[in-house]
Amino acid sequence: MGTVSNIATPRAETPALVRHARDWLARHPALPLPGAGDTLGRWQLLAQIGAQDLCLAKLLEAHYDAAAILHELDAPPLATGELAAVWAAEGPAATLAFDAGSSTLSGAKPWCSGADWVDAALVTVRVDGHCRLFRADLQQARLKCDTQAWQATGMERIPSATAHFDRVPAVEIGVPDAYLQRPGFWHGGAGIAACWFGAATALAAPLRCSAKAGEPGVAAGLLGQVDMTLSACAALLRELADLIDAAPTHAHMTEVVRVRSVVERACVQTLDLVARALGPGPMCIDPDHARRWSDLTVFIRQSHADRDWQQLGMDCQREGRAWTL
Repeated sequence: MGTVSNIATPRAETPALVRHARDWLARHPALPLPGAGDTLGRWQLLAQIGAQDLCLAKLLEAHYDAAAILHELDAPPLATGELAAVWAAEGPAATLAFDAGSSTLSGAKPWCSGADWVDAALVTVRVDGHCRLFRADLQQARLKCDTQAWQATGMERIPSATAHFDRVPAVEIGVPDAYLQRPGFWHGGAGIAACWFGAATALAAPLRCSAKAGEPGVAAGLLGQVDMTLSACAALLRELADLIDAAPTHAHMTEVVRVRSVVERACVQTLDLVARALGPGPMCIDPDHARRWSDLTVFIRQSHADRDWQQLGMDCQREGRAWTL
């Protein structure tokens, strides 16, 4: 059952997920920055986290994205041991406003993952049609997180609730619209796809290790389809990583949208193919597999799906783009 909590009051017990995230950050305080020469290495680590636990990936990917955003906008870095988030959802439910006189944020912000747990957050505020970005200090903040509406089974362990800010100290990062206009906005979007990819590889592992797939039959054929699908994703991710490193000042928007779309489709296909090959057993008696199944089903809906496909199609037609080797 959901609760309303105030993070200014310390929790009696830190969730295991948060302890795990902080332990990971102690071992990996930073990842290679997008476009800095090892984008693939960054995505390989994100895929590793996604294969391990998608809720953990949700926390850590956002933290590493926040660190990259601060670097790209020439802002002070996160403090050692600080856990950060990025909350950029907009819409009618977003009423967050900045008061310049007190340098504080007040109002509501929807879809704030991990709001009960993070020490700082980069949050967007719409002002006169422009997107402004603020770094909110949440360690001693008056911030209430309403999780009553969070009924998810997938991604259950990391509620994405509406956070209610009450004069939370904040400083502006960059100039208006810089958050959206920087090339890293799109580079970071591809990092999400790396998390999805990692989870899909882990989901397919029981089929890959199944004795049934080692002999002629249905299971082998279904594993072959998984192999074709995931291998194509890996190739596209590697290609895009090289492209970003070669031209880091370019957004590569079309390529990012394509990769995200292909990986999202691959995840859907992997969910189907593994279930058809192995039946309901793993989903019912293997807790790790069942959790990963539910989490991935929800997480990939962060894709814009059909809207992205339409954009790809319109770009392809308008540019007269052909498919060549």
